Amino acid sequence: MKSQKGFTLIELMIVVAIIGIIAGIAYPSYMESVRKSNRADAKASLNDVAQRLQRCYTVYNKYDNFVDCSVAKTLENGTIASGEQMYSISAATLSATVFALEAAPVNGTTQASDAKCGTLKLSSTGVKDASGPLGASCW
Repeated sequence: MKSQKGFTLIELMIVVAIIGIIAGIAYPSYMESVRKSNRADAKASLNDVAQRLQRCYTVYNKYDNFVDCSVAKTLENGTIASGEQMYSISAATLSATVFALEAAPVNGTTQASDAKCGTLKLSSTGVKDASGPLGASCW
């Protein structure tokens, strides 16, 4: 009589269950890491736009110089995409003496479901905040 070789159905089902449990734990953790990475990109983009506005203020003594300051002109007419294009940067306030920038998640991207931080905010006074429940700790 030949001895049978191979796996039983129960052994295969146990392996499938273990893989399912591992995937169920790993996937949400992976997605949170992706969101954090995209938030870092948005923060870097906000800081870049803020620095360019500060340069305009240094040269022209106002933030809203729409003639000579290209970043102010762009913000007046619309938004700027972040580096990875997961966020849309706009000016909530842009006047001669102050600005407030916002980086809102773009619909249809992984960031659109970011319930922890939502829209990131940066002002000319250096105040950093977010619309989500974590608020300034997102920074």
